[in-house]
Amino acid sequence: MNRPRQERSVLGLFSGAGGLDLGFERAGFRHLAALEIEPWCARTLRLNRPDWHVIEGDVHDYEPAFDSSPDVLLAGVPCQGFSLGGNRNADDERNILYKQVVRVAKAIQPRVVVIENVLNMRTMKVPGSSFSFISQISTELTAIGYSVHHKVLKVSEHGVPQTRRRLLFVAFRGASPVGYQFPSPEPEMTIRPFLYDLAQGDRQTLPNHNPIWGFRSAVHVETGEPFDPSEEVVPVRFSRTASDGSPIRSFDAPFPAIDTATVWGWAQGNVLARRIEKDRANGKFIRNPESDVTLWRISASKLRSFTDREYARLQTFPDDWTFVGGNKRDVHLQIGNAVPVVFAERIARNVSLALDCIDQRVSFVDEESRFTQSLLFA
Repeated sequence: MNRPRQERSVLGLFSGAGGLDLGFERAGFRHLAALEIEPWCARTLRLNRPDWHVIEGDVHDYEPAFDSSPDVLLAGVPCQGFSLGGNRNADDERNILYKQVVRVAKAIQPRVVVIENVLNMRTMKVPGSSFSFISQISTELTAIGYSVHHKVLKVSEHGVPQTRRRLLFVAFRGASPVGYQFPSPEPEMTIRPFLYDLAQGDRQTLPNHNPIWGFRSAVHVETGEPFDPSEEVVPVRFSRTASDGSPIRSFDAPFPAIDTATVWGWAQGNVLARRIEKDRANGKFIRNPESDVTLWRISASKLRSFTDREYARLQTFPDDWTFVGGNKRDVHLQIGNAVPVVFAERIARNVSLALDCIDQRVSFVDEESRFTQSLLFA
């Protein structure tokens, strides 16, 4: 059934904190249901969208039932088994959860299937075979009648202030629109529009935002030295101190990928970053006594870590999207594992345009080109 654009619907699997689902809602899709196994994620979804049908459960037990097929099936399948930030284990049982996406797609026949994951899925081989996971997923979707497209996209070129790269599958039931292409890249987004106001203390009353100066660290030092209060607060990286890149960052560039491990924060007054040699004979927490890597150490008059709202801003969640959890780690995992909302919205508009082209039996023209043409011939 080809519905008018304003009536198109979406079903979310592995919805997490809602980034992918929210992006499609913002692009005009009607939300049918969100399936999520993690209780805190499910609570976050229900709090922010009480009108959504949130199903808290295991995807293996999910048997969808709809009067008509959803237009789009979304799946932000878990990435931990593929990610360099996780175990990167080909035998991780979460790696084959894509099969549940294929199962559900075969059962309900959505017009489009969208699967999002990390860059490193493309190089990992399926255990016991010579095929990569990316080839296997494409093969299984093709076998149930879908035309499959996949591409690695850099989210900083699609409205998100991070250099993270994401692997995206977009599969159309039957034939794809002629000339289909993924969204065109734009100039890289910087962190300034997202974080500058919060860094300088301009807004304090926001959900998940309780900025407290006084970062406690065994390696970084808050000196308390006098400084000019008008001095700009600057972003800094507190963890991964062996990194080659300076921990003092610029407001006028994107961040690296916001993950669930790296700790970011702010420094103000007499900010200094320097490399030192670690005492690997008598020091604490020595992982590799043979290493000769020098480590970054930050000192400043004032230090504080990012609030959850600041991390959520980098993931382009709106300020009224509130996260709930039993502790800070619960919330940080939800934010770090999410699909950036603006990126999801860009993909949703791309998919919606593709469906327009199929319904109108015209060749695909991406949004940027269509907008340019409308200006030229207005």
